[in-house]
Amino acid sequence: MNVYTGSVRFLDDKHIKVPKLGKLRIKGYKKEIFHDKQNIRIGTVTLCKDPCNRYFISLQLSSDTPFVERKVKTGSNIGIDLNTENFLTTSDNVVIDNPRFYRKMKKRLSKERRILSRRMNRAKKEHRKLRESKNYQKQRLLVSKLNTKIRNQRNNFLNVLSTKLINNHDLIVAEELRSSNMLKNHVLEMSISDVGWRTFLNMLAYKADLYGRKFLTIDPKNTTQTCSDCGHILSGADKLTLTDRHWTCPVCHKHHLRDHNAAINILNKGLTKQ
Repeated sequence: MNVYTGSVRFLDDKHIKVPKLGKLRIKGYKKEIFHDKQNIRIGTVTLCKDPCNRYFISLQLSSDTPFVERKVKTGSNIGIDLNTENFLTTSDNVVIDNPRFYRKMKKRLSKERRILSRRMNRAKKEHRKLRESKNYQKQRLLVSKLNTKIRNQRNNFLNVLSTKLINNHDLIVAEELRSSNMLKNHVLEMSISDVGWRTFLNMLAYKADLYGRKFLTIDPKNTTQTCSDCGHILSGADKLTLTDRHWTCPVCHKHHLRDHNAAINILNKGLTKQ
């Protein structure tokens, strides 16, 4: 059995046959996955429709040989500090800016949502079903497309960055996120929700397992307040606040960039943990 046999099967590069639905035209899949067609079998099939009225088909594939190859060792380890000033800072002092996709689209999205709300209220006032209101449905589709665009931009950014880290490092260490606690800070709530840290860490976890890398998360306690050179922990009046972006250790007098120092401490904790 292969992808061209069975109840669900490919008819050619652009068509697939599904029970009860018959012949469906498809696009967007990676043809190179099927280079060995005799060795790949189709398992579970899922069809879904998104808010933009697009239909997707997901196939669970099985094979006697791996779909991807394990990465060669690089001899490189890295720690990453996730922060609100930028997306992340690495222990190599590489800073990745936060693209802020939602913030860039927020003004237009708010405007279109207000229009959607007015059209919903008008339809209800006239006792029309929303499903049958053409103006409402047209505006709903526009808002859905804007939300989908933001989500796709964010996912693409996270995928590209996580793949780059996995390709170039044997060990990646990050801090454990406590998103529920962080979101209680209303000043930072939008920035934290927009950045997609949890999705990013999940991507690193499954890609590390897929490509034979190692990904660890550590307790972030004191990683920001500890000098990466001498190990002194700031306390009392010396303790850093969110506005302190650089500081000098009162013991060894080493000058630190806040996020770079935290990333080094995160890596060191990860090396002792593995």
